[in-house]
Order: sequence, then C-alpha cells, then structure tokens
Amino acid sequence: MMLKAKLWQISWRAIAVFFIITPLAHSAAEYKKVNGISGDMHSVGSDTLEVLMEAWKISFVKMYPTVNLQIQSRGSATAPRALIKETASLAPMSRKMNSRERREFQQKFGYQAVAIPVAMDALAVYVNKDNPISGLTLAQVDAIMSSTRQCGYETDITQWGQVGLTDEWASKEITIYGRNSLSGTHSYFRKKAMCKGFYKDTVQQHKDSETLINSVAANVNGIGYSGMGYSAPSVKRIALSTSSNKPFVLAEAKTAMSGEYPLARFLYIYVNKPMGKPLGKNESEFIKMVLSNTGRKLVTKSGYIPLSKAKTAEALALLK
Repeated sequence: MMLKAKLWQISWRAIAVFFIITPLAHSAAEYKKVNGISGDMHSVGSDTLEVLMEAWKISFVKMYPTVNLQIQSRGSATAPRALIKETASLAPMSRKMNSRERREFQQKFGYQAVAIPVAMDALAVYVNKDNPISGLTLAQVDAIMSSTRQCGYETDITQWGQVGLTDEWASKEITIYGRNSLSGTHSYFRKKAMCKGFYKDTVQQHKDSETLINSVAANVNGIGYSGMGYSAPSVKRIALSTSSNKPFVLAEAKTAMSGEYPLARFLYIYVNKPMGKPLGKNESEFIKMVLSNTGRKLVTKSGYIPLSKAKTAEALALLK
C-alpha cells in the first residue's frame, strides 16, 4: 500500500515533468530482450530511488518472468554494506559513496565499486501549501536547519518573520523536518545546503520521503526537504538562491538539467564490477533496460529527470 501511495502522490507531478523534459530529451534506443536472464537478484539502498526501482523491476520482470528481483529501500547508507557483504548486486544511492565506504569496499575486493548514473533529481525545499514564503537563500536555509550556520548567515532563524513574513506569520515558530542519517538525501542536503554543518537537535527525522512530505502537509509551520519527485498538492516547493543578489530558482527539470538550480544531483546504482571484466549478465541487462527508452519513460513518469545523451553514453560505457 505504501508504494501505491507514493506512485499516486507523484503521478500529478510527472505530468508537469513530462512537458518540461520532452523538448529536451533525446531519442534513446529501445531495449532489446536477450536470452539467458533468470534467477534471483537483490537490490538494497536508497529510499529516494524506491519508486524508480520498483517501476524498473515491474518492466524487467515482465520481460524476464523467471527473474526474482527483491528490493529493500532503507536509505543510501545501507547500499555499500550490502554490496560489500554480497547480499545485494544492485545498490541504488542518491549520493556518491563517501571515503570510508570506498575504502571498505577496496579493502574487501581490491578495486572500487562502479557508480552508474541512472537519473537526475532536484532536491527541493518544501513548505505547507498555505505558507506565503516564495524563496530562501541557501544561507537562510542553513540558518533554519543547522546549529552551526556554516553558510554564513548572521543569526539563527526560528520564526517565519525572520525571513520576511508579516502579520500573523511573523511570530510563528518554524517546525523543521528532515531525513534520518541512513538517507543519502540527509547527507547530500547537509553537504550542499548546510555547508557541511550539523543539523539542529529540533529537526524531526523521518525514515522516508513520503512521511516527511506528509508531516509538512499537516503542519502550516513546517519546512523540510526531499526529492522533486515527491511533490504533492498539499505542499509547495520554494525557490532557492545561492545568495541574496542572485536569482531565485525553482526546482524543475529544466533548471536541474541546465545547472541553474543549486541542489540538482545524479542518482546512482552502484555495482560490484571487477576491473577489466564485464558486469554480470543479469545486472548488465537490468542497467541497459534502465538506460534505454523503456527505462527513461519510467524515470519521467516517476517525476525524475532522464540523463542527457552524453551522460547515458558514459553510463553504458561503464558496463563494459
């Protein structure tokens, strides 16, 4: 039921993404079914990628009904562990492996795991739909979310009046929602939006994006962050700027692809591929399907952004 709720929640957003992406998208090759694909496959990792992985799974298993693909989506931090322990051969992550994770994998196998980009996302800052705020600088976001204010804002921000709201909004206390530490979104936001600072103790952590969005929707004073694909009518994305004298930019497919939006990111599937050897056939065909026109349509339908032609070619080259 949770997956169905997520699919419903993002479906309206996918319509808008489709019309933005379509003029920018390239014509990808259709996936061609091959022989010899069967058996068990396991995916462990990102919650952000859960909807995409489930959509890709349905398409892949339809073509290969003897494949049993199991998916666990408990956060990007669980992906490297599963890959190292060999309990998963697909490890979706909404961030790149950190230095400790890369070191542990290298120590186990003698080479590095391969990060295959499979889509783009724009990490959005959300408020309740009734909140009149339209935009924030990253320094203001940091002052709201962090205890350290490493992005340089002069004072702590705890009330909506401190970011320009007036009348009854001026004295309203801001309620902060975030992801838990297993989440790649948690780590990416801390690095890019908080200048590697530390979250306030008052941040209410959520294990997945759906519950975070629901919390913001239920609290008129709420603010939180999540992937663009988790937009819903009950919340709104606010525009962000890298400084007060720079343009405020909304999280959209076009601005993410152009580099204008400051919190655009690639989404990855990590795999264990020995140097100089091809990736396992099951995993290779799954990735090929993901990067084909079949997979790209599911990326758009799920509210995310397909890769450019050049990035798709780079990703396919990693399979060899």
